Amino acid sequence: MKVSFIKKIKSQWQLQAMIWPSIILLIIFAYIPMLGLIVVFQNYSPIEGFFNSPFVGLQNFQQFLGDSQFYQVMTNTLGISLLKLLFEFPGAIILAVLINELKDGLFKRFTQTVSYLPHFLAWTILGGMVISWLSSNGLLNNILMGLHLINKPILLMTQSGAYWWIATFSDLWKEVGWGTILYLAAMTGIDPTLYEAATVDGASRLRRIWSITLPGILPIISLMFVLSVSGIVGSNLDQTFMLQNTLNMSTSEVIDSFVYHTGLGNGSFSYAAAVGLFTSFVSIILLLLANFATKKIGKAEIF
Repeated sequence: MKVSFIKKIKSQWQLQAMIWPSIILLIIFAYIPMLGLIVVFQNYSPIEGFFNSPFVGLQNFQQFLGDSQFYQVMTNTLGISLLKLLFEFPGAIILAVLINELKDGLFKRFTQTVSYLPHFLAWTILGGMVISWLSSNGLLNNILMGLHLINKPILLMTQSGAYWWIATFSDLWKEVGWGTILYLAAMTGIDPTLYEAATVDGASRLRRIWSITLPGILPIISLMFVLSVSGIVGSNLDQTFMLQNTLNMSTSEVIDSFVYHTGLGNGSFSYAAAVGLFTSFVSIILLLLANFATKKIGKAEIF
């Protein structure tokens, strides 16, 4: 006999009592603040407030779509994010497979700890390290000059053309180890008898990885791919603040820093909010497209 919705709620009141506080907090801190998006259709002034600021319609959207600086910022954001996706996404999978192939012991635990550690360090620390290493008397220039590959120091932090690669590989160093956690957890769920049977049949280690390990973590790979693609128009604001300077501004200014400088720096709150809302819509579209793509190529549908 079908139980009504109300009866189900009453029968599960203990569980409901646990979940409703979280739902209420989500509504208060995540959904109610969305009412503030009204500023994207206004020339908002903190003095006049939401209700008295003049209504301008789609003027803020028209302004940034016609702003040449916005297109440069979008190019920087997409370029850096695509490079990070190109290196970090497969890098985490490869590192997870390599760690999984190690025998359990001190060396394996040490390797995992070392790969995770940079994730827990703030960009204020790691950014300072990167700047120090790439300075004129830093580690990189000392090594290159010691090997007689260069005659004078290369100031990479002042070269705008090098910033995308600096941002990519510094982020790879920080996050690739942390990105292996879900893959390693998924590998523990693979039936070990599959490896034993493959070994008996004469399969090499690479063949076992290709035919057993990777298919076994395919749903997690699909999930991480969808989430990574949806975040392409986002960027690491902390990293940008630490590595950005006046000489590399042309290639280091990304959407997040542009919104920050425009909104808080110049006081153009409505314009910055419109840029943020636009990029949020782009992120949703990319998420849906990535999920659709994984479904079409035979991977599990995530959402």
